[in-house]
Amino acid sequence: MRHTRQARLAAVATALIAGPVALCAAPASAVTGAPVTDGTFAATAQIIVGDDYQHGCSGVLVDTEWLLTSASCFADDPATSLAVPAGKPALRTTATIGRSDLTGTGGAVRQIVELAPRTDRDVVLARLNRPVTNVTPVALATAAPAAAQQLSFAGYGRTKTEWAPLKLNSGSLTVDSTDATTATFTGTNGAAVCMGDAGGPVLNTSKQLVALNSRSFQGGCFGIDATETRTGGVAARVDDLASWIASKVDAVRQTDFNCDGVEDVAVADPGATVGGDSGAGLVRVVYGGGKGTAQIDQDLDWVPGGSEAGDGFGQALDTVDYNEDGCTDLVVGIPSEDLGSVADAGSVQLLFGAPGGLGTGSVKATVYEQGAGNGSLAASTPESGDRTGEAVAAGTTAAGEPYIVIGVPGESLSGNARAGMAVYVHGTTNTVVHQDSTGVPGGVEAGDRFGSAVAADGNYIAVSAPHDGIGGDADAGNVAVFRHTLNSEGRPTPVFGLDQDVETVSGGAEAGDVFGSSLALVAYRPSGSATASDSILMVGSPGEDLTIDNADKTDAGMVHAFHITAAGAVSQTSTYHSGTSTDDVAGTAESGDRFGSTLTAINTKPRSVSTTSTLKMAVGIPNEALGSTDNAGAVLTFSLLGARGDNDRWLEVGDGDGIPGTPGANQYLGRSIHFTGTHLYVGMPYGPSSYGALYALPLSNVTAGGTVAPVTTYQPGTGGLPAAGARFGYAAR
Repeated sequence: MRHTRQARLAAVATALIAGPVALCAAPASAVTGAPVTDGTFAATAQIIVGDDYQHGCSGVLVDTEWLLTSASCFADDPATSLAVPAGKPALRTTATIGRSDLTGTGGAVRQIVELAPRTDRDVVLARLNRPVTNVTPVALATAAPAAAQQLSFAGYGRTKTEWAPLKLNSGSLTVDSTDATTATFTGTNGAAVCMGDAGGPVLNTSKQLVALNSRSFQGGCFGIDATETRTGGVAARVDDLASWIASKVDAVRQTDFNCDGVEDVAVADPGATVGGDSGAGLVRVVYGGGKGTAQIDQDLDWVPGGSEAGDGFGQALDTVDYNEDGCTDLVVGIPSEDLGSVADAGSVQLLFGAPGGLGTGSVKATVYEQGAGNGSLAASTPESGDRTGEAVAAGTTAAGEPYIVIGVPGESLSGNARAGMAVYVHGTTNTVVHQDSTGVPGGVEAGDRFGSAVAADGNYIAVSAPHDGIGGDADAGNVAVFRHTLNSEGRPTPVFGLDQDVETVSGGAEAGDVFGSSLALVAYRPSGSATASDSILMVGSPGEDLTIDNADKTDAGMVHAFHITAAGAVSQTSTYHSGTSTDDVAGTAESGDRFGSTLTAINTKPRSVSTTSTLKMAVGIPNEALGSTDNAGAVLTFSLLGARGDNDRWLEVGDGDGIPGTPGANQYLGRSIHFTGTHLYVGMPYGPSSYGALYALPLSNVTAGGTVAPVTTYQPGTGGLPAAGARFGYAAR
């Protein structure tokens, strides 16, 4: 006679505390079933915790970058608690996915770099350091397991005769009962869940994932007392977790320097005085969850170089997990850095995150500057005014490879002063690209300043030369677009160029347009596409002259948006500028506004089909006059899909959207803007505070029709930040 559900759970709980259970131990497989030879369990993963193989368990791929597995695999003492901290696992953890025979080479091997645990059941989502592209993730069931239902399970745990078999095995079970988070079961034909099977998939007859192995009596498993014959156990339900999984999987990666699962923020103050050196610059870090603040500058022992007057440390910032360890790394541009006697040669530093915060790991920093390191940079010679790091962009390719793009707009090439170049950093090396590189549009000319702005997403890279002359029009500007794929020269592959004399681009090139002064690039998934393989490129032309209501508006400014398909075809989708008396776009375009001086964009759900609510752009208008207040500045937000006037929102100081105070002359609101997955950062380095400030506006505050939510303010003298600085908020990530 079968045990009642209550007695069964009590017995299994006793087993969990007092004896071996199907938790993380030596890897192995199910007791009876034969090794898996078909594709039923192709998404199953073996998980090994610790460099010295402390224990192992099983898991299953539910997304190209995420596994579902058992929380008990990562708990300190699963016999007493299944609580698992979010963020980076405490021990190095390796997952082998899609390799039913561990002696083979199929599937993929990845590191688990982030955990997102459930608090109500034995389940955790585990993020991989790179996507798995040759294994199809399993689909989740949409119905709960039912009593008497026949299910199948698999794992890399022990068998009846082996402690650590090298093949994935499976068995079958019958559901006894279910509750909100679990299902009790009995193994059929002597099959039982053994140690090492925890986290392995439990599938229904449609091969959909309904649960994960959690714990069992382990009757007949290798090493279990022969008197234990029960094959029952408990599985953790996952059929009801689709929305939770989607919320984690389909989210923008947050900045997390100490890899604890809580968002951090880095705020630059390149005008700050450090050690008596005016304008040396620094970056202040605020660790989320109340874990304190830190000041990063070149007078710290672990930061390369030394603070010097006018360095401007932090003038450009970006973030990427470059070493793929689950901790965000900070990219810092120092364009005014002197290299020896070479003034303003510039430098970029990659500062590595770690569980203790930036600079606390064994590897602390890497420097990218001409004449040092390896690759193209080592073969280059620093020159006065190169300004390496005036612009930086960082991220990961669609294949998951980290990269950094560095603008060097002051580089002289073939005797052409300030022709400019860009540096593409990938892996352990780097390569240079410029307008004399094969396939790059335009040609090297003095003063082009190629590399003044750079932008990149997982699909493409954009580099601008805003001072390039087009058809005799000085400073008209152009933009070159590349793939991350390297060509025969080892450089990013050029795809096309854009300027306003190209048919693809509306208007015409004119002197002083500075087309490309600002750039933003965001991955885009159109309807019918399986992934965000397309991109939308935004190009700012703050010097664009407009005719508004039959009146000429010099330097009113404009932004052009382009759709780039996965095949590399480009088409213009829209132009953006402040409003007129005959449209419904907010604001009024005026001479000298310089609309488009800065740009930022975000896809808030990068895995989903893009919509008007998920593709957002913000435009800085730093020279906007508000009434008689010159250069007060403003920000205008749009959706990148749909009609401009239906999806725009105007932001200015004191208008109720979250930026406090009243507009002031020469505050230049809009000089510093950056989207995250949850906020728009608006910096006020020239604001009313003598130190500067940064405001984190929730997305609802900056979305047409959205409600105003509380704003987070970062300002020296508050929140643990020292009351010091000069241009706090100049950049933020």
